[in-house]
Amino acid sequence: MNSVKYASIGRRSVSFMIDDFIVSTIFIIIFYNQIVTLTTPDLMAAFVAQNVWVLFVLKVLYHTFFIGYYGATVGKWAMGIRAVNEDNPKEFISFAMAFLRAIVREVSENLLYIPFLYAFISPKKQTLHDKITKCVVIDVR
Repeated sequence: MNSVKYASIGRRSVSFMIDDFIVSTIFIIIFYNQIVTLTTPDLMAAFVAQNVWVLFVLKVLYHTFFIGYYGATVGKWAMGIRAVNEDNPKEFISFAMAFLRAIVREVSENLLYIPFLYAFISPKKQTLHDKITKCVVIDVR
């Protein structure tokens, strides 16, 4: 395991932004016809309140699919990093663990990203969702 290089918080952060941009774009495409009719802050707030669960589901599906099948989302791939099994970094985590990781990740976002801060003190730079699913994010470049 000594030859494994854990992904930097910087690369993980850029990956996060790329993935959020992609999922947000998909959300906007799905709801474009409704979004363009939102003319007041009250209408916008009501729309968000009604559809926040859709964004949650989209993010969980996106992360589960890409991490479960490829070990990397589009953002991770672009940054040259991959989510792998902590005990055997040559293996991806199982699809079930990818699903659990995606759920915990989204809950962490809704807890003001506080569980993400664990990466700053973790020797393996793991976030809470990584730790729970026995996953590490490694540099593959």
